[in-house]
Amino acid sequence: MRRALLGIVAAALAVVLAGCAPASGHEASSSSPARSNPTSTPSPTPTVDPVIAAVERMSVTEQAASVVMGHIDGTDPAALRAYMASGPDAALLGGFILMGGNISGDAAQVKAVTDALTADAALPPLIAIDQEGGTVSRLPWDRMPGGRALQADDAAHTQEVFAQRAQLVADTGANLNFGIIADVPRGPSSFIASRALGVDAESASMRVTAAVKGERGIVLSTLKHFPGHGAAPGDSHHLIPTTTETLDQWRADDAGPFIAGVDAGAEALMFGHLAYTAVDAAPASLSARWHAIARDELGFDGLMITDDLGMLSSSGVDAYRNPVANAVTAIAAGNDMVLMIAGSTATTASEMATGIARAVTDGTLPAARLKDAAEHVMALRLQLAAHTTTAP
Repeated sequence: MRRALLGIVAAALAVVLAGCAPASGHEASSSSPARSNPTSTPSPTPTVDPVIAAVERMSVTEQAASVVMGHIDGTDPAALRAYMASGPDAALLGGFILMGGNISGDAAQVKAVTDALTADAALPPLIAIDQEGGTVSRLPWDRMPGGRALQADDAAHTQEVFAQRAQLVADTGANLNFGIIADVPRGPSSFIASRALGVDAESASMRVTAAVKGERGIVLSTLKHFPGHGAAPGDSHHLIPTTTETLDQWRADDAGPFIAGVDAGAEALMFGHLAYTAVDAAPASLSARWHAIARDELGFDGLMITDDLGMLSSSGVDAYRNPVANAVTAIAAGNDMVLMIAGSTATTASEMATGIARAVTDGTLPAARLKDAAEHVMALRLQLAAHTTTAP
């Protein structure tokens, strides 16, 4: 979206400049009295993209911290403020995910937590929550249906439920909901079946679209778990689910709800720790191929974020035991943000940011890739700041 706006600006400037060009033939003759004292027309000042400008003012260390979303338990404001400034050289982390340990009491109590996480209201962090409703619900007072309980509902009711749920999230000060399941389950026994919004691609697509529309303008929407848990059996909290489904098979089925959600305007796409071996042996969260598919085939230009890298570290695969190495690989593959929850300590996020910055310094991670990632994060943070400023 940001690049599209720049394209519109560039096109407008081209039209203006074309109108300023001298005419041909007699009208351009220097002998014409009207041209005896020509007045020069100043060139228009190019529009500066505030996202690009903000990231260019950041050091590599600050960019690296900005693409890390971390977590610690607790509700103590001082501890939370210190955590958000725990990046290398006291750089601010770009995000935080609320879990059960951050939530007690009511929305006002959670709002005190999110206020403590926000060092600068002019550049708020991305504060996420897994508020799907039903099986996965962090807010005990959300008693609306989710997942399987919505699978027989029409689009209008689904949209209404997600709008009301989004408001519950917004009331806590969280601004990014990891709440829209776009996976297509393979039968009622599938790991993701109880959380999915449909039993097939068509019904899931309809409700995913409705969910995104319901959250629009209230919180930022996230589609998960790309490219889809349905075809890959197993729970990615404990292993790396694997499927031999081909890319063409994926396009014909599992892709549908993700395409629908992207077309509806979802701002974020979460990549799952699952492997489609016919497409890439690596899990999608670390796969440059799957990130290219999201950008180039789905046309998604929003925030791409990993699922919890702590899950990947505990998958039992030796190559993925180091969360810092996983974070560097994830950013290099195309993610704009890395998420760390399971096994996270007060220093894990800082270690990940340090590792990402070091990878740029030693040439392991291209500086342009980190800058692009930071720009995608910055775009949403500035969008949130503008929304807060203009809210009645």
